[in-house]
Amino acid sequence: MATIDWCKRQEKGIKLVEPNENLSKEYFANAEESLRVLRALKDTGSNMWLATTKYYIEYFAVYSILMKIGIKCEIHDCTIALVTLLEEERIIPEGFADILSADKELRIDNQYYLKNKPVAIDFSELAEFLLHVRGVLESLGNGKIREIRRRIAEG
Repeated sequence: MATIDWCKRQEKGIKLVEPNENLSKEYFANAEESLRVLRALKDTGSNMWLATTKYYIEYFAVYSILMKIGIKCEIHDCTIALVTLLEEERIIPEGFADILSADKELRIDNQYYLKNKPVAIDFSELAEFLLHVRGVLESLGNGKIREIRRRIAEG
């Protein structure tokens, strides 16, 4: 698994940027839209699209928090490393980095390697996670944002 220190050294890895409320809202809206798309896809039997859409619901939701904090990252394993940090800070529920990592691997297997593995979908769990993220976005204050940015800057 990638570490934050390794990710900070990568060209497309972790970078501190100006916090961006608008991008944060856009990423969250993409997560909500993807949940609606997943509902439409559920009866298609397309494990490739189910896995891809499920993963991006989770990824966009997490990325909305990163944009609010002012963290840019274009390497998915590094985003997952950041989720581990958000778990430590009690912003994201513990164990979510493992879920995101497993769903990323399932997406890769089904999308790129055409393995057609079954995809477990729990709509209430996904909706609950989005509600949790919305709460985080509404309550995440400048003090906590500064603390997380400091942790990342210091390594």
